[in-house]
Order: sequence, then C-alpha cells, then structure tokens
Amino acid sequence: MNDETDKVEGEEEDPWSEAMDEQSEAETAGFENLEDEGSGDDSEVNLDVILDVPVDISMEIGRTKISIRNLLKLNQGSVIELDRLAGEPMDVLINGTLIAHGEVVVVNDKFGIRLTDVISPAERITKLK
Repeated sequence: MNDETDKVEGEEEDPWSEAMDEQSEAETAGFENLEDEGSGDDSEVNLDVILDVPVDISMEIGRTKISIRNLLKLNQGSVIELDRLAGEPMDVLINGTLIAHGEVVVVNDKFGIRLTDVISPAERITKLK
C-alpha cells in the first residue's frame, strides 16, 4: 500500500493547522538592552564611528509625471518639460533626503554645485519623522 491509501477516509493533513501549531510553539526572541550604560553625558557623542560611511549625493533639477504611452513615444531629441523654472535652484539630496539647494557651476571642466541654502539639522530630523 502507498501512503495515500494508508490514510483513514476523511482524515486529511491540514497544512494550515501544522503551521499554526509551529507558530504557537515558537518563542519570542530575547534581546539585550542596548542602552548606553556610560556616563549619560550627551555632550561627548563619538561620531568617529560614522565619519567614513559613504553616502550618495544627487542633484535634482526637476520632476514630472508622464503616462506609459508618452514614455514609449520618447526618442532622441524628445524634450521633457519639468516642474521647475529655468534658473531656479536645484535640490541637493543625500541618500534621497533633501539637505540643501544650490546652483550649477563648472569645476575643472566638470559640473558642480554651489550650495545657496542648507536645510538646518532640526528641519532634516523633522522631515524624517
């Protein structure tokens, strides 16, 4: 006899009940308290550990939305109108977060940006929340 014929009629394995049984047997993971047990003096925060972490900087000159139909019609020479006026400052983004505005400059035959307005750290933190 094979395994399927060994089952008593009307008794079928229910994969959901097995999963629920496994879930009820699972234990909650325990984590140690990661609070700093040091002096508690916030004025001595050591930023050295993050100073060499690389970040992506990008400049955005504008945005727009187009339909897939119009996207498929784009070819060499197509012009896409953006939501910004000519001469308006560009957005400077760090890892996708706006941190400043600036204007395009040329540095050693390459594009650069001169920051004209930097968003305060307090405003940046507020935007993250």
